[in-house]
Amino acid sequence: MSEELYKKSDVKKLRKVRELTPDSFKAYVEFDKQALSEGALPQKIKRLIAIAVAHTTQCPFCIDFHTKEAKKLGATEQEIVEAMWISAALRAGASVAHSVLAVNAYEE
Repeated sequence: MSEELYKKSDVKKLRKVRELTPDSFKAYVEFDKQALSEGALPQKIKRLIAIAVAHTTQCPFCIDFHTKEAKKLGATEQEIVEAMWISAALRAGASVAHSVLAVNAYEE
């Protein structure tokens, strides 16, 4: 296995995924397009949410893509970094919230 796990060029391999499962791939693309389209939330806000979620799920391809898309929609660098901090806070909050599991286990 390559030392570099995430290579930007690997995104091109999604073509193979599309070829192997065209119906599923098409359904995903349509769903993604609909979820990120203008609605009650403006697209810029949806991209900032996507950046935060991408940091939480730790998807480097998503971070790269959604950051560039947010920038095109007028998001500032500060807005993008603040979205990341929301992700960090929620991830840390999940650890704190789940600490009760350790307390419960210890008390059993």
